[in-house]
Amino acid sequence: MTPTDQRQRERSVFLGLLPWTERTVVARALRTETTGGLVLLAAAVVALLWANIPTLNSTYEQIRDFHFGIPAFGLDLSVQHWTADGLLTIFFLVAGIELKRELVAGELRTPANAALPVVAAVCGMAVPAALYLATVWAGGGSAEGWAVPMATDIAFALAVLAVLNTHLPAALRAFLLTLAVVDDLGAILVIAVFFTADLNPAALVGAFAGLVVFYLLQRYRVRGWWWYVPLGLTIWALMYNGGVHATVAGVAMGLILRTNRDRQAGESASPGERAEHLLRPISAGIAVPLFALFAAGVSISLPALGEVFTQPEPLGVVLGLVVGKTAGIFAGTYLAARFTRARLNPDLAWADVFALAVLAGIGFTVALLIGELAFPDPAEAVHIKAAVLIGSLLAAGLAALLIKRRNVVYRRLWEAENLDEDADGIPDIYSRQSQPSTSSDRDTVD
Repeated sequence: MTPTDQRQRERSVFLGLLPWTERTVVARALRTETTGGLVLLAAAVVALLWANIPTLNSTYEQIRDFHFGIPAFGLDLSVQHWTADGLLTIFFLVAGIELKRELVAGELRTPANAALPVVAAVCGMAVPAALYLATVWAGGGSAEGWAVPMATDIAFALAVLAVLNTHLPAALRAFLLTLAVVDDLGAILVIAVFFTADLNPAALVGAFAGLVVFYLLQRYRVRGWWWYVPLGLTIWALMYNGGVHATVAGVAMGLILRTNRDRQAGESASPGERAEHLLRPISAGIAVPLFALFAAGVSISLPALGEVFTQPEPLGVVLGLVVGKTAGIFAGTYLAARFTRARLNPDLAWADVFALAVLAGIGFTVALLIGELAFPDPAEAVHIKAAVLIGSLLAAGLAALLIKRRNVVYRRLWEAENLDEDADGIPDIYSRQSQPSTSSDRDTVD
């Protein structure tokens, strides 16, 4: 069998062994996200306690609603808005870099490889939205929150896996990461198209011009943070004042950053790699937890919890996350595998894909953000936030039961993937087969 035939065969196996280079990149990203996810869980718990202890909840509200900034630039925002519009831009910038890397060197670089995760992610966004709309239509509610149950929170999901102490194979974790990356792109498109304020054409033209300059700096290999940081802040401020949610600026800049190394220019790491290395810990350990701290502070009471399951809007969110996400991702994956003739890894079962689909129902960070945009009235937003919390917890609990049930199988596969008897730093399973090169190993002139 020729190397080309071997690569074709490997690509036809769904959830098979990842190439070593790709697995190294994915493992590094997941390690940071897992740690950040644990911090995120802690921040969410602190927010709930802070908002529900009678002697402290007034302090929470005062800090959350405190305004500061530069009014002359239209940036006099509350602490909550600074975390949502400012710090989350870092999160979406990292998401943009991840998406660019997937398109250039990862699972999305060819149509054949991209079909499964993209179809699964799209179905995982469309079915929850449709289920939400059906629920509010039957109950006479508002359709404004249709996008709330669409997104997967990769950090929260990985934190659940860390708490469970599972040994999920690298391919399953990578598939979950790819789903979340496509989810993030869908979420930012929804935010940009459907949740915009009154547009300011002059500011938007300025933001677009800034992005063009950003691209030219990348094109001509200009290095130095003193170019990019002021330019990035300017683009962000113009995007915010233009009426488009400021996090769109983060994704746009992430997609512009090069993720391939230019060896002719003497680069040991691409700009995207350097930016991700610097910003991912800030995103996972600071930006997202602080957003959660000031977004998840929901006053919980028995009547409020009851309204989550009796009012159509929050009920639609819960059903969308728990039922819609599971059904959409599993059905999309199964159908895509059948039509692309992909062969499921014989060491795994479709029950593993189903468990992963349930886990993807955790929609914490982006769901809370879209909930705030869709329901600006605090009285309405409280029930939506409570629904996001409950739906995410239900999805996490169900996924925990399903994954723990298969953890013996996962441990065996994990041990086989990581066995390194010759102590050369590369698992033995990779030394027994030739690995296809990825585009990240090649010179680039993009």
